[in-house]
Amino acid sequence: MSRPTGRVLTLLELLQSGGTRTVAELADRLGVDGRTVRRYVDHLIDLDVPVESVRGRYGGYRLGPGHRLPPLMLGDDEALAVLLGLIAGRRAGLTAAGDTASETAAAKIRRVLPKPLARRLDTLLDSLSFTDPDRPGEQAPAPDAGVLLTVADAVRHRRPVSIRYVDGEGRRSERTLHPYGIVAHAGRWYVAGRDAGLGEDRNFRLDRIADARSLPGTFEEPEGPDPARRVLSGLATAAYRYEVTLRVHGTVEQIRARLPASVAVLDETEPAVERRRRVELRAQRLDWLPPVLASLDRPFVVERPAELRDLVGEFADRLASYARRT
Repeated sequence: MSRPTGRVLTLLELLQSGGTRTVAELADRLGVDGRTVRRYVDHLIDLDVPVESVRGRYGGYRLGPGHRLPPLMLGDDEALAVLLGLIAGRRAGLTAAGDTASETAAAKIRRVLPKPLARRLDTLLDSLSFTDPDRPGEQAPAPDAGVLLTVADAVRHRRPVSIRYVDGEGRRSERTLHPYGIVAHAGRWYVAGRDAGLGEDRNFRLDRIADARSLPGTFEEPEGPDPARRVLSGLATAAYRYEVTLRVHGTVEQIRARLPASVAVLDETEPAVERRRRVELRAQRLDWLPPVLASLDRPFVVERPAELRDLVGEFADRLASYARRT
């Protein structure tokens, strides 16, 4: 690519970032004079890119509305964000049923990406799975794009990967991971796999992986649940401050409506029959459970801990006091 052509494309990228750019600002960013900037703008207009001239003290150039988007210039992080946004939108039901716009948009973006980047993104999308889209959680920090793509490549080719991990307590460690799959759940990204050093299956938050590097060799994924099920099971059985045991009278469907598999372990035999079922879960805090149990609208008994029984009683008294107010 010739230097003038490269500068014209850089000019387009600057204008695509939004707002009005002064001639002086553009000239400084491109390393040319004002007359050359105006000539580059004329090149874009000749290519049917809708560049508008803005007059006045703070005038300059901006992209105007048009029937066609100007060519996109996306870096790795930007392309990854756009494609994942389109896919997550479909999974979350944010597009109309049968609407193919998001699919065609993703296909167009793939088509104009450099082949190496397109292959890496396709590898990520092939290794990605989602849990229940109807229960979003608190949004966690986004994982590093390089880490995400490296882990996805390791999933596809069954390669070990070395990771530097920072746990929830801030402790740092280096691990060798055999990654089975990447899972998006409740606003967080996880990789399910086997910690080769411990010889145990583990789930790792991707936003807590500071660095990932592929290692030589391959591994065999054992038979068992898919990565999404592994993540949900791991979350439901992780070590927390409180161990809670309930007896809830209802069907599996009624109980799961408020206590999903990522939160609680439930006896799911005879799912269509209403009966008293044992429910177990772990939690760092108990204050969120009384309103959830109330929303079940099913008879229940708190077997443990005693603190939860007290909180449920206080919650019931509070609701009763609200109901008596006039």
